[in-house]
Amino acid sequence: MSAPLLEQLIDALRVLPGVGQKTAQRMAYHLLEREREGGTRLADMLAQAMERIGHCAQCRDFSETDLCPTCANDSRERSQLCVVESPADRLAIENATGFRGVYFVLQGRLSPLDGIGPRELGLEQLDQRLAQGEIGEMIIATSATVEGEATAHYLAQLARARQVRPSRLAQGLPLGGELEFVDRGTLSHAFGSRNEVQE
Repeated sequence: MSAPLLEQLIDALRVLPGVGQKTAQRMAYHLLEREREGGTRLADMLAQAMERIGHCAQCRDFSETDLCPTCANDSRERSQLCVVESPADRLAIENATGFRGVYFVLQGRLSPLDGIGPRELGLEQLDQRLAQGEIGEMIIATSATVEGEATAHYLAQLARARQVRPSRLAQGLPLGGELEFVDRGTLSHAFGSRNEVQE
């Protein structure tokens, strides 16, 4: 016999990051008590998003089309490629800096203990892109965490093997910090003052 629908709803809400049992319970009660119309709209949007949003074939960012708007934009500077961990990081850089190049979204960072290796991050696809010869600089914009630094080191080696100059975001980023939570001014300064990654 399956659990009551209310319990299933609460359990389903717990899939969201930072949402535990109590928060999920409050959300479920709020939707049922005061926001049934909003809950129905949310359910519809979730269903559409899960069905229609995929990944860009070139940069791996979320996209409803084969190429995302950034990759499809012919005015972007193709010789500069910025590698980020997540779509949220790409958006943070896009909003805080004047960067006009293109991106590659890893959708994570190297973490062997969690089973996330080069294959899961699409690094074979990135290597193929670097091999095409149009990229002169690869800006590594991974977080200043242990996994982010390990990922940055791996990416720098990948770039050098293809004669692409690797650079890394500069000072101002807190050690252990996530890019999406850094203020715009700090991120803009770090992006503009990036350094070449040394061997």
